[in-house]
Amino acid sequence: MTDAAELRERTRSLLAAHPPAGTDRLDFLRARFDAGLAWVHYPEGLGGLGASRSLQPVVDAELQAAGAPDNDPRRNGIGLGMAAPTILRYGTEEQQRRYLRPLWTGEEVWCQLFSEPGAGSDLAALGTRAVRGESGDWIVNGQKVWTSGAHLARWAILIARTDPDLPKHQGITYFICDMTDPGVEVRPLRQITGEAEFNEVFLTDVRIPDDRRLGEIGDGWRVAQTTLMNERVSIGGMRIPREGGMINPVVRTWRERPELRTPDLHQRLLTLWVEAEVVRLTGERLRQQLAAGQPGPEGSGMKLAFARLNQEISGLEVELRGEEGLFYDDWTLRRPELVDFTGRDAGYRYLRAKGNSIEGGTSEVLLNIVAERVLGLPAEPRTDKDVAWKDLSR
Repeated sequence: MTDAAELRERTRSLLAAHPPAGTDRLDFLRARFDAGLAWVHYPEGLGGLGASRSLQPVVDAELQAAGAPDNDPRRNGIGLGMAAPTILRYGTEEQQRRYLRPLWTGEEVWCQLFSEPGAGSDLAALGTRAVRGESGDWIVNGQKVWTSGAHLARWAILIARTDPDLPKHQGITYFICDMTDPGVEVRPLRQITGEAEFNEVFLTDVRIPDDRRLGEIGDGWRVAQTTLMNERVSIGGMRIPREGGMINPVVRTWRERPELRTPDLHQRLLTLWVEAEVVRLTGERLRQQLAAGQPGPEGSGMKLAFARLNQEISGLEVELRGEEGLFYDDWTLRRPELVDFTGRDAGYRYLRAKGNSIEGGTSEVLLNIVAERVLGLPAEPRTDKDVAWKDLSR
């Protein structure tokens, strides 16, 4: 089993063979992947060495100290946090070798075609159809919505209904969709912030070869659960330093602007600071649990806490700053590559945090998951569970 000392030696060998100062950024990232130092817990040949996930910080620290470039993980969060673990678990060897390397290096950005305007929070009620053609390819028609980064993406993870005669959680199949194919149309959705980081995507007679199917036909719901559990961990369980994240600009303003302080705001800030630290430490504990296996429903609890805390902190910041807290000086229709909470105005943070309780699973859905799968409470009645999808009222 690979240990920390061996990883340090491998990392130093990589740096010696490819000095960051004199090596093209993309060439360095490719070499790092090929050396097994991208995801050390992935198998050999797929960016890893079969080591413990907990040893990844050993590699990252050595590379950071040497000034090595990273793969700009925020730009391809859906690919790294959701598509990659799903491809690793359900993809064929050919799929793993084709997609994982350019995904990790950032050469190919990914998006997620799950949510639909007609299904709301009930993802299993999706209506996008995939019909098998005579050639064996799948012909896909439908509409997806709230698709982050679709305007930047080369590939998408997609679920579509392949058998409407089965209940809604069955008859779904999981595909990889080429966003450059004919029939894929991406339209911007303007948000309350004025930006358009989200999109709606229309699929019209999009042809997907069967070798871009992940998992078995009709098993898409089970495959999608791997994606969703990883999504909630990647959103709610991000590694941040102490006093990092959304609490940072509020605390900084408090220290630098004593004239804004009041006893009430002081008490609220202390409470939120403690809660932010609890959430941060809980995230560290969750990542330690992940080192031993697949993510579970605990990630839903983390994402739930993350959304609530961000909204409360951003609201406090607006109150603390008073009139100036409402300022938001770049209210324009932009198509951003990254969502940057801390590098923007307080008004932007307040508005953008409203989406935290919707994206990555609504807070209402996550409350059900925590109640049933973490606390063991009785499940809510589901009268449509055994009804064929085609017979459901819509």
